[in-house]
Amino acid sequence: MHAYIQEENDFYMNTSMRFRTMVVVVVLMASAAFAQSVKVKGAIISRAGNTMTLQTSTGNVVVVLQDNTDVQQLAGALKARKKEMSMAALIPGLMCEVQGTNNAQNQLVAQWVRFTGEDLEQAQSAQAAVHETAQKAAANQAELQQQADALAAQNAALKAQQHELNKQQQEIAANKAKIAANSARFGELDQYYILDEVTVYFANGQVKVDPKYNAPLLALVQKAKEYNGYNIQVKGYASSVGSAALNQQLSEERANNVTNIVVQQGHVPLTNMLAPGAMGESRQVGSDKTAEGQAENRRVVVRALLNKGIAGTELPLPSTK
Repeated sequence: MHAYIQEENDFYMNTSMRFRTMVVVVVLMASAAFAQSVKVKGAIISRAGNTMTLQTSTGNVVVVLQDNTDVQQLAGALKARKKEMSMAALIPGLMCEVQGTNNAQNQLVAQWVRFTGEDLEQAQSAQAAVHETAQKAAANQAELQQQADALAAQNAALKAQQHELNKQQQEIAANKAKIAANSARFGELDQYYILDEVTVYFANGQVKVDPKYNAPLLALVQKAKEYNGYNIQVKGYASSVGSAALNQQLSEERANNVTNIVVQQGHVPLTNMLAPGAMGESRQVGSDKTAEGQAENRRVVVRALLNKGIAGTELPLPSTK
């Protein structure tokens, strides 16, 4: 009886084991069906890290490369010889065949990648051509930019030169207008008696008044003050050596400095002063071709004037110069 029971238990245990084995087989078969291998063929159109995009006849496929992905180059007429290759050989333009399984993102996880040496050569040549073209394009772009920058700099320089030229022309025109106005104002001396006159000379390029002229200038002022309605006229000149604009400025500063001595030291009221005249290069009295002539032209002429209309009303008419 005991032997019978033992035999029955063994039967049930074996049956259970066979059942479990069948379940495992079914699960493995289902998993194998789910992870069925896929093989595609096409050209690599892009590569980024461990992924590359393959252009196939049915569309683009994203391939995931793993550390254990087998990359080989096929050789021989029957492509029987194989050469282990680095993943660095997987460059855009390479025709290759990939086998792997799809993951949950519908990407092909590569088990192996195969390509021929001829296809690799063509892809490398194409890459080199693209690189060379890109380099030439970059060089051309840099050259064009350099030319554009140079042209812009030239235009800016021309614009600045034109602006400076216009400014100089305006200054010259203004100086000519001042000279014309002063010439007209001081050209009507037939309306005045000249009571006295002092000429102050200057060194080349200088505007400071030599102290030796102070006494003659103050004597002229004292003589003018003997008459009511007197005026002091100051006109500055320059030689024609140098630019007209600079000479105009020199003549103006010379006239102003002499006027300051007459007003401040001679105590002449401003109402008795005619506006200082900057005559520039006009009214040359000496030849600017000689040092002596230039020295004569660097001058300020100061005159004590009395209007003829009021002269002689209180005092006898003065003798004119």
